[in-house]
Amino acid sequence: MSAKLLLGKEVSAHIKKELSSDISKLRAQDITPGLAAILVGDDPASEVYVRNKSRVFKNNNCFSETFTLNANTQEEEILALIDELNNDDKFHGILVQLPLPKHINSRRVLQSVSPNKDVDGFHPLNLGYLLEGNPNFIACTPNGVIKILEFYKIDTNGKHVVIIGRSNIVGKPMFALLSQKFKIGNSTVTMCHTGTDDIAKHTRQADIVVAAVGVPEILTSDMVKEGCCVIDVGINRIDDLGAKKGYRLVGDVDSESLMDKVSYLTPVPGGVGPMTITMLLFNTVKSALNSLN
Repeated sequence: MSAKLLLGKEVSAHIKKELSSDISKLRAQDITPGLAAILVGDDPASEVYVRNKSRVFKNNNCFSETFTLNANTQEEEILALIDELNNDDKFHGILVQLPLPKHINSRRVLQSVSPNKDVDGFHPLNLGYLLEGNPNFIACTPNGVIKILEFYKIDTNGKHVVIIGRSNIVGKPMFALLSQKFKIGNSTVTMCHTGTDDIAKHTRQADIVVAAVGVPEILTSDMVKEGCCVIDVGINRIDDLGAKKGYRLVGDVDSESLMDKVSYLTPVPGGVGPMTITMLLFNTVKSALNSLN
């Protein structure tokens, strides 16, 4: 058996095609879905992400504007900018690129974004709606995983899902999505984390494993049962002197050892990664449609 690869690029193209009619509908009413991205400092990974996001929005007849602030910018200046953007009808979504400099209170900044423009899905109100079972904006990466499972028709109903990781960005919303009685969900969900004594004891029982802990290749073949589905959310840079750039990207999963044991696997890169920006576009278009009401 060789695992079927779940390719985010295919799912992303499908979603963008579906979004095109909504975008056309909005533009016919002189509304172009717009995103404001706030970038504080010069973190290379953040700069790449924001640049890629801008390209995706442009290629899909939407727009995004990046507000770049230096690393010494004071918190009050960021809050003032967010307040201005909250009240600017040109922007339907606001993204605050993380991580923020250490002197900035990230929690306070993220909570200052209007819940109606919180296309990252990080505001406590939107997280509460998700837990209630009536989501508005869902965090992009977990929602991207849901879209992958849906596209490839992977049954989650009654299945045992084990999530490795409990972050607000992936682990917790992933738990909320899969545990509820949604079309892709209704699963029995176990969450493992740094306080879990024996992660392998849990993952060996799983029908689906979602690895989102940020540790390179932590999930190995001896930790999963034959034929399970593995979703690798991690993107880690490790040194590799044989690579042209001196490093290579790997996930939280040892994909080489799992390839002949599991039934489905998201590759890194090319799996969950392409879905994050796509779902950001999805949420921004949704926000623009909401503005019609």
